[in-house]
Amino acid sequence: MNNKLSSISLPLKLTFLIFSMVLNCMGIVILQLADAKITYEKLGFLESFKDLPIAFISLFAVNFISKIGTKKSLILALGIVGICSCILPFVEVFWFYKLWFAIIGTCFAIGKICVFGIIRNNISDEKSLAKTMNSVEASFMVGIFVVNTGFGWLISSQYSEFWKFGFLFISVLSIVTLFLFSKIKIAEPEKKDDKGIISELSNLINPLIISFLAVVFFIVFIEQSFNSWLPSFYKNHLKVNSFFALQATSFLALFSYAGRTITANIIQRFSLSRYFIYCLSLIVLLLISILGLQYFQSENSKALLFLFPVVGLFLSPLYPVINSKMIAKIDKEKINLFTSLIVIFSSLGSSISSIIMSLLFGNQLLNLYPLYILVSVIVLFMISLIYFKLTSREYRK
Repeated sequence: MNNKLSSISLPLKLTFLIFSMVLNCMGIVILQLADAKITYEKLGFLESFKDLPIAFISLFAVNFISKIGTKKSLILALGIVGICSCILPFVEVFWFYKLWFAIIGTCFAIGKICVFGIIRNNISDEKSLAKTMNSVEASFMVGIFVVNTGFGWLISSQYSEFWKFGFLFISVLSIVTLFLFSKIKIAEPEKKDDKGIISELSNLINPLIISFLAVVFFIVFIEQSFNSWLPSFYKNHLKVNSFFALQATSFLALFSYAGRTITANIIQRFSLSRYFIYCLSLIVLLLISILGLQYFQSENSKALLFLFPVVGLFLSPLYPVINSKMIAKIDKEKINLFTSLIVIFSSLGSSISSIIMSLLFGNQLLNLYPLYILVSVIVLFMISLIYFKLTSREYRK
């Protein structure tokens, strides 16, 4: 990491930390609103109010960011998140959660494009990109841990009825991050002639990009199955209390943080492709072990409480590794548009996964939860092999 990026790494990490907390509080909201007799069908579609705006706004966000600048766009997005998090504790109606998540999703689309653009404009080779992205995205895992541990403590305490006031902490953190951004100078990309989104997309899309986006879709599809729904699986299927159910996601986040931190420190010793496949193989082995315990020992075995979080150790490096491998090949002037595609397919993976999970939970098919994830991982494995084969062809040209 060069000196320029070192000076802005803290606010970049805090940005991902903040967005992680507001995006991954979904598991807490689902858990709490389910207790308030909101149906799982409604809660499943709540995820879409977060993810679909991310998908729809991303392409438009590219022009927005190029017009007002990366730094101003990021500051605007963080400011809106801070204001919305300050308002949420004082609103009771369900429809406001839909609006809140829609606004958060829109801000995240802008924020992620800005962060990826800043990193790409400062680093060129793919292994250094992988190191930096794993380091920055590790803070995303810290956000999941903090939000689940903090809200878990509130929910299990005598102040449980005030659980929503935990969002005020996010507002304060947003103010701190805005202050840090106001004190640093960020190099802006050169402005280019506007050729139109459709024209630029047609020049960008090819079989390699399509296979890459399919890989991104399924990685987030699988991650979402854990991040938002693991607490409800623990509570409803493994019969643990709400606090312990939320700690499941906290431990998952800790293992995920460890996975991304370890990867950031060792990735330069390995081929990115082999490292990716190695992690996928270990996820398959872990899920087969979980299925073996569920079907041959006990379908609600307490060993599952400890095995599920370990999956995060090998699942978490996949997203930053595959992104850095592809982003290193993209021209700097196209990085914002390319990042918008990553954001779109990530949000679609998240939304579709949550809808399917809501159907599983709503129809009391919780015993299929590990099998559903295993099948998804196998599909990801096959698509990844196609992507790496296409990548090797590109290198031979």
